[in-house]
Amino acid sequence: MSDVRHVLVLPDRDAAEEVADALRERFGVVEEPQLVRDALAGEDDAEDAQWLVVLRDEEERLDPEELDRFAGEWEGWREEP
Repeated sequence: MSDVRHVLVLPDRDAAEEVADALRERFGVVEEPQLVRDALAGEDDAEDAQWLVVLRDEEERLDPEELDRFAGEWEGWREEP
């Protein structure tokens, strides 16, 4: 079993929460994705934070390019972990 993870970078918490919910519907993701606040270097203001949606894909069934397009619907992208 591998430890493949996908990291989706979103502009704010609302978008990250919407993406986490939509992953279940569109991709059938069962395991709850992890939401992580990623403050920009030197910034303490929550307005300047990006949010990461981290999901495990041990069976490697999710297409990285499709996830990137999916995140783009919320003005985000898929980052290589």
